[in-house]
Amino acid sequence: MITYKTTGLTGPASTPTVSVKPVVLPAPRRGEDLHVRVSAPVTGTDLPIVLFAHGFGSNLDGYAPLVDHWASHGFVVIQATHLDSRRLTVAADDPRKPHMWRYRVQDMKRILDELDTLEASVPGLAARVDHSRIVAAGHSFGGQTAGILVGLRVMDPKTGTAQDMSDPRVMASIQLATAGKGGDELTPFAHENAPWLRDQDFSHITAPGLVVAGDKDELPLSTRGPSWMTDPYTLSRGDKSLLTVYGGQHSLGGISGYEAAETTDENPGRVALVQQVTLAYLRHVTGTDHTDWETAQAALAGDSHPLGRLESK
Repeated sequence: MITYKTTGLTGPASTPTVSVKPVVLPAPRRGEDLHVRVSAPVTGTDLPIVLFAHGFGSNLDGYAPLVDHWASHGFVVIQATHLDSRRLTVAADDPRKPHMWRYRVQDMKRILDELDTLEASVPGLAARVDHSRIVAAGHSFGGQTAGILVGLRVMDPKTGTAQDMSDPRVMASIQLATAGKGGDELTPFAHENAPWLRDQDFSHITAPGLVVAGDKDELPLSTRGPSWMTDPYTLSRGDKSLLTVYGGQHSLGGISGYEAAETTDENPGRVALVQQVTLAYLRHVTGTDHTDWETAQAALAGDSHPLGRLESK
C-alpha cells in the first residue's frame, strides 16, 4: 500500500500500462466507424473492465488522469469517440444530432459485443480480462450514458417516450458531474441545446453506483445550482454513494485531461481525491478489495476532511 499525501488516503502500488488506439469497429448505421482506445496493466489476470464515456465534445484521448490511474491499478479501461466529439464536427442540421444521447449508448453496447476483438487488439492482454465484472463510468454527458446502461430512463425528445436501454452485462456505475432531473428546473439554454435532459427518471436504477459532484458546479443547464448534480444519488434506489468535492467545478479539479484548457478549477488535490475514491470504489464494487473503500468512507465521513465528503445509502 502507498499513501497519497494530498488526500491522506491509501491505495495499492501502480504498475506499468499499455494503450492501443484506435481500434476501429465498423458501425454502418452510425454513419462513422467507432474508434476505441483500450488501456490495461501489463501484468495481472482476471482484470475487471471500466467502460468510460467522455463528456460532450471530448474523445478517446480524454480523461487521462482517471484512465491512467485506473489502468495502472488493475483495470482494463475502454473509451470511445462518440458522435458529439469535436473531432467529428457533426453539422448542426445533421439528422443524427437529436439522437446523440442514444448513439452513445449504442456505442457502448457495440463495445460490449466486441470485447473479444478489443481484447485481442492489445498485445499480451488475451485471456487476462474478466468479462463478468464491468463497470460503466462517465463524466457530464458521459455520466448520463453510464446511467442509462444501469437503468436511467430518458424521454426521447422526438417520440416523447422512454424505454429501458440498460444492459445486464454492466454491474455498477460511476457518474461524475452528471445532470439531474429535467422538468421545470431546466433553463431555456438546456431545452434548446440538450433536449434529452427534459425528463430523466432515476427511479429504475437499482445497480450499485458512485456519484461524484462538485459543490461549486454551476452549469447553465439548471436553475438549481450544484445540488442538481446530486440527483443521480438522491433519486436512485439501491446501494449508492455520493462523493461531494469541496470547491469542485465541472472538471472536478482537472479530470478531463492533464492541463486541459476547459478546466476552470485546476487543483491537484481534488484530482487526487477523485482518483483515489473512484479507484477504491471500483475495487470494492468488483470484489477485488474492500479495505481502501472502507478507509475512504471513514476518512471522508462528515465534514472533517478538507477536500470532500463521502456518504452512502
